[in-house]
Amino acid sequence: MTGAKEGARQRMSKADRRAQLLSVAREMIRSDGADALTLGTLADRAGITKPVVYEHFGDRSGLLAALYRQFDERQRASLETALASAGPDAEGVVAVVAASYLDCARAEGAEMGGVVAALNGTPVLARMRQESVAAYVERCRAALTEVVGADRVEPIALEAAVASADALAGAVLASRIDESAALQTLRRFLLAAVTG
Repeated sequence: MTGAKEGARQRMSKADRRAQLLSVAREMIRSDGADALTLGTLADRAGITKPVVYEHFGDRSGLLAALYRQFDERQRASLETALASAGPDAEGVVAVVAASYLDCARAEGAEMGGVVAALNGTPVLARMRQESVAAYVERCRAALTEVVGADRVEPIALEAAVASADALAGAVLASRIDESAALQTLRRFLLAAVTG
């Protein structure tokens, strides 16, 4: 006997398989919408058996959570990179935060909106989303505090500005508004969180 058959498929590492599944899931959401994404359809599209997908994500909520975590990590990395080049004043911080948010939304594409909508469908996933947004708002608050002082940053106004960033990004992705107009509007909203 010759051992392994010639041309036999090589098994992926667990990390590589997970990355492949997340990539295929994003493609499926982009082409078919988030509602069409199930672990079974993902297995079929990836050319593997369902148990492999279930081993990685447990259930559909686990898959959606993994997709969102991946997006969240990229968004935070984008924000940190942007903040490293921010000007030494509120306008400089606001400019890079706004640009970073819209750039990340464009890079992630409209499919992330479907994931976010699905996340809000269960209490556990909705809480995960809320915690992510709270961490993003806190990082923006800390960056602004560094340049203007804590007493000049209005937390509620900042949270409202970040919430509006989601709506503006969605409108840009849907081609309802121009990106430069969205950027200017978001800068104004963020700057409004800085008083006096």
